[in-house]
Amino acid sequence: MAIASFNPVSFSAHFSVLQRVKCSVQPQAENWSLYPAPWNPLKINKRVFPGCFKMRLKAAELVPPPIDNDLHAILSDMGATISGDGTVQTFGNDVESLEAAESSVAVVEMSHFGRLRVTGEDRIRFLHNQSTADFQSEKEGQGCDTVFVTPTGRTVDLVTAWIMKSSVILFVSPTMRHTLQALLNKYIFFADKVEVEDITDKTHFFSLIGPHSHRVLDKLNLGAIKDQPYGTHMHYAVEGTPVTVGVGGGLAGPGYSFMLSTDTAGLVWEAIVDAGAVPMGSVAWEHLRVWQGRPVPGKELTDEFNALEAGLWKTISLTKGCYIGQETIARLITYDNVKQQLWGVHLDGPVQPNTVLYKEGVKVGKLTSCVEAKEGSQHKYTGLAYIRRQAGGAGLKVEIEEGISGVVVDVPFLTRSLPQ
Repeated sequence: MAIASFNPVSFSAHFSVLQRVKCSVQPQAENWSLYPAPWNPLKINKRVFPGCFKMRLKAAELVPPPIDNDLHAILSDMGATISGDGTVQTFGNDVESLEAAESSVAVVEMSHFGRLRVTGEDRIRFLHNQSTADFQSEKEGQGCDTVFVTPTGRTVDLVTAWIMKSSVILFVSPTMRHTLQALLNKYIFFADKVEVEDITDKTHFFSLIGPHSHRVLDKLNLGAIKDQPYGTHMHYAVEGTPVTVGVGGGLAGPGYSFMLSTDTAGLVWEAIVDAGAVPMGSVAWEHLRVWQGRPVPGKELTDEFNALEAGLWKTISLTKGCYIGQETIARLITYDNVKQQLWGVHLDGPVQPNTVLYKEGVKVGKLTSCVEAKEGSQHKYTGLAYIRRQAGGAGLKVEIEEGISGVVVDVPFLTRSLPQ
């Protein structure tokens, strides 16, 4: 049954969206280089491809799906506020969705994050030389987090990579898709067989977050991905179009990510919500990422700080050999010369980013982010801040202008040593 012919009114009331998706999920090989049957049959490439995909379609020929499966229309019907650039800001349930992310399960519409597709025979070697992770040790179906840094080790972006049969998908921060694509293209030399394509507008991206995320997978017949290592991903087809599900929701704790065709994104979103996930927008996600300590470009990831200071040690390989910024990072580790570290801060009042933090009148750090604290917390606000190592760490009491004070705390996303 094709989505193009789907009319919700014509279905029996008992045949829910959840049931439709569950019935149509089928394991697949990677097919993100192949696009499913288009809505305009006049544009079909007549080459037949074995398996669920019966037609091949070039990316430039992809045309919009029918309006009854339009994701933004579905999200708006659920109460979403969507910005002019397409970012889903809130569903008007921020407190509820944050509670769900910590106690049950929430689903976040993350399509404003960028997606770059790297192809060509030299793609693994190329990415291995451009960022901190050991790409050459990764196999098809695996994945990892990596940091793109400057030649002096300063942070550009924290990226998740999925290694597929004929490509690598890079999930990048919303403001960095064009910057990273240009940066990668800058280092592709004439003999390199590498191409970098921005597929952000051709795909959607959701994240499941919370301790009950696995229950949603069970209800969608996606249980095979459960309990797999971080970054592991599997390919499925829903209504004949590709869906890739990966372990990890972009934050600390249990979670999964979905990369989907634009054709069935609305259908899958409805099924995930029907399976018990509470919708979450970017406003609530920003609170969650500060509470958990994930650094982002423009705040914690800038040319002022390096990847070690940013607490991203788990993304760094010391055995992979040369890459951009490698000498600086290796030297900092060898000589234990990291001078400041990113921490959480519990605050008794609101503080603007870039505010200086003091201890007994001496500058000890700088705040980078600040949001309201969790419901029921003794403190009113939570922030992230870079703190000088010599000043201390967790438990350090700091003062801020206008009588506001805070306490430095650990946060789950960050690490301060190499993985064992």
